[in-house]
Amino acid sequence: MESDSLPTELILNGSRQPLGQVYLDHKPQPGAYLDYEGQTYAVLERRHRYQLKANKYRLHKVALYVQTAQIPAERSFVEGRWVVGDAACVYNARSEILRCAVKPEGPCEGCRFYEGKSKEG
Repeated sequence: MESDSLPTELILNGSRQPLGQVYLDHKPQPGAYLDYEGQTYAVLERRHRYQLKANKYRLHKVALYVQTAQIPAERSFVEGRWVVGDAACVYNARSEILRCAVKPEGPCEGCRFYEGKSKEG
C-alpha cells in the first residue's frame, strides 16, 4: 500500500524556479490555495511524475506549478470549497480561479449585471 503523503515539488510558474519540496496530507488541485513559508500561492497546474518499478509505473512525486496570490476578499463557500465572487449570482462561474464570464475582474458588489438566483427549480 502506498503512502498518501508523496513528495510534492513547488515550482513558481513563469520563471520555473523551484521553491522547495514538501509532503502534503492532501491533494491540492488547480485553483486551490497553498501556504508555504509564510507566503500564499495559487495552484495553477498539477503534474504527476511516475517511476517504473517492478514492471509497473507508480506515482513517484507530484509537481505543483504555483503563483503568488492574494486570497480574494470576495468569495463564497459552495459545496465544500471556496469560489471567487458571490455564488448567489446566476453568472458566477463557481470556480476558485474565475469569478464570472460577464465581469471576471469584479467586484460583484454594485455590478450592473448582478442577477440573483431564483429560489425555484
